[in-house]
Amino acid sequence: MMASETVLVTLENGVLGLTLNRPEKLNSFTPEMHLALRAGLERAHEDPEVRAVLLTGAGRGFCAGQDLGDRDPRKGGPAPDLGATLDSYYNPNLRMIRALEKPVVCAVNGVAAGAGANIALACDIVLAARSARFIQSFSKIGLIPDAGGSWALPRMIGEPRAKALTLLAEPLGAEEAADWGLIWKAVDDATLQDEARAIALKLAAGPTVGLGLTKQLIHEAATRSLDAQLDAERDAQRQAGRTADYAEGVTAFLEKRKPEFRGQ
Repeated sequence: MMASETVLVTLENGVLGLTLNRPEKLNSFTPEMHLALRAGLERAHEDPEVRAVLLTGAGRGFCAGQDLGDRDPRKGGPAPDLGATLDSYYNPNLRMIRALEKPVVCAVNGVAAGAGANIALACDIVLAARSARFIQSFSKIGLIPDAGGSWALPRMIGEPRAKALTLLAEPLGAEEAADWGLIWKAVDDATLQDEARAIALKLAAGPTVGLGLTKQLIHEAATRSLDAQLDAERDAQRQAGRTADYAEGVTAFLEKRKPEFRGQ
């Protein structure tokens, strides 16, 4: 196991585990933590041994968003450039999660607030403990939903609910989030990590190229016409059909056995 102070990193059976690790601050983000997460995501992109990612938080919360401790207006000085913070830290990490051609599973183990909620929602399969809460807390401090929140929420749950969540900043429980289609499902607190890891292991043992192509097709569908999407499916299927994993999948089906995919 390799570890940094703010993000713990493991690699086992093709699953890269990334655990946000500032539990005493509900894993709120600092520049150091952003860079540690980015290093983990870069490894996920570059390391062929990584075939799935499992993101979670240490302690009693997933992530409370930005650490505001170093932004106390009472200390004086010029107003912070929050746009620069997004450009330098949040947006690169969000883009890396979305662009990764491998599945990303997120286990939300407690509060996911502000950008912490939206980083979770950028992942491909999101499970949450029943005690978890999603809070679009930006309006409480005069800000707008960032880290992709204003883009993802209306697409996931529609404009009326997206507006209410962001304008009112009321907590949304895990079970209701699942009912709304915001996450995959809510599970018992005691079984969250085991269930999330089981899903990540299943994905890591799957046909990595085909899974990555599926992820990208679904991401791009909302901005394409049907004709354009059919063409994209054709191109992706051509690529998937040339992989060793496709040949193994068909062979295993014909031989009535479990396929042994290699991610190639």
